[in-house]
Amino acid sequence: MKKNRSFLFYILIIAVFGTAIWLIVRKGESLQTIQAANAPTGKINTAPFAESFSNNISLALPVLLLQIVVIVVAVRMFGYLFSKIGQPAVVGEIIAGVVLGPSVLGALSPAVSAFIFPASSLNNLQFISQVGLILFMFVIGLELDISVIRKQAKSAVIISHASIIIPYTLGMCLALFMYKAYAPANISFLSFSLFMGIAMSITAFPVLARIIKERNLTKTRLGIMAITCAASDDVTAWCILAALIAIVKAGTSVSTLFTIGLLLAYVLLMLMVIRPLLKKLGHIYNKRETVSKSMMAIVFMVMLLSAYLTELIGVHALFGAFVAGVIMPDEMNFRQTIIDKIEDVSLVLLLPLFFVFTGLRTQIGLLNEASLWITFGWIVFVAVAGKFGGSTIAAKITGQTWKDSLSIGALMNTRGLMELVVLNIGYDLGILSPQVFTMMVLMALITTFMTNPALNFFNWLMPEEKAISSTEIKIATKV
Repeated sequence: MKKNRSFLFYILIIAVFGTAIWLIVRKGESLQTIQAANAPTGKINTAPFAESFSNNISLALPVLLLQIVVIVVAVRMFGYLFSKIGQPAVVGEIIAGVVLGPSVLGALSPAVSAFIFPASSLNNLQFISQVGLILFMFVIGLELDISVIRKQAKSAVIISHASIIIPYTLGMCLALFMYKAYAPANISFLSFSLFMGIAMSITAFPVLARIIKERNLTKTRLGIMAITCAASDDVTAWCILAALIAIVKAGTSVSTLFTIGLLLAYVLLMLMVIRPLLKKLGHIYNKRETVSKSMMAIVFMVMLLSAYLTELIGVHALFGAFVAGVIMPDEMNFRQTIIDKIEDVSLVLLLPLFFVFTGLRTQIGLLNEASLWITFGWIVFVAVAGKFGGSTIAAKITGQTWKDSLSIGALMNTRGLMELVVLNIGYDLGILSPQVFTMMVLMALITTFMTNPALNFFNWLMPEEKAISSTEIKIATKV
């Protein structure tokens, strides 16, 4: 009975209010002025829908959403394929960016490339990729454990600084031969040479850390030393880069000194004021399994304001995000919780946009002369000789074995994503021409690609001596 009553009520309410809606529409139509001359006649006109669909598909938001879908799928696919051949996934992800750019997709199918990546949409892609980079650099700062650097400070600092100063000097030397032919007209030799130096001396800390983890070297002497060297290298290199950007942007010596002074004041503010305040908050949340939304809001505000301040000072916002991560409370539970909340969105969704944006700037077709490929060969040679050679020599002098020294050299020669970050900064500042930018991106790919094969070769060349068990000793004695 109840079911019948409910059904009758449903039918009645639909009929009554449906009729009311129909009457309202009819009454409303009688109020509007209809111009019979302009009224459509004959066949149904589908042009408005077609035009609407065409307009919708070219709007900024649909274009951006399509780009994100294509980019994430391509990056995940290439990352998976390269991990299967023993390479870090990031190598495949970077190559995916190059493939989606003018070097491959643009050359094979210009119409498809123009449809997915129209020139008008690149600014939106750049801004969102910058947000992804800010989050990524914040995570890199969080993952840096300064206490690890302190424990092995002596050897690690010597190796890391040698692995910076040697390739830096070689990079500046290379700039002497490249400046006249390849530097943009309005860029001074000082800016060009300093930037070539920093581009040669960068190590990709996150890629190195993942290689060490994948090879089960995390708790070995080699793994700990390499991680410590890379961490020290990262801190030093980003400080040098910040000073370099200040010099390039400021122009005059007075402006440069003023910018560097503001940068030092900013660093002191973050270390002396903000860090102690965050440390108190860290103690409060250390014993909790989750970090509250209010605490996450504070963390994000510190990160964004730090990035904002460095951008205002004249240094890149990425440096501010990196420093914000470094000064976060040392409690691993606190840091790890924040990393878990941010890392997936940053690495899976936003960072791939940066790979593809870099790929859109990389035009291998520009290297269309033998002289350009010879120059590229010299860039790779100087990069490997400076970073690999400098790290290996310094490691050996500090008392490492030849195998560990060569392995540290191969790991420190890994450039990966961090190199792309630096190169894009140089491109945005106008220091690197499109040709030099392309050469340097390819160099970053080659030096990252060679890391695992080099480590495998050193393991084959100098295998670890197998420890003899007590059972084996007894058997040998009986014989």
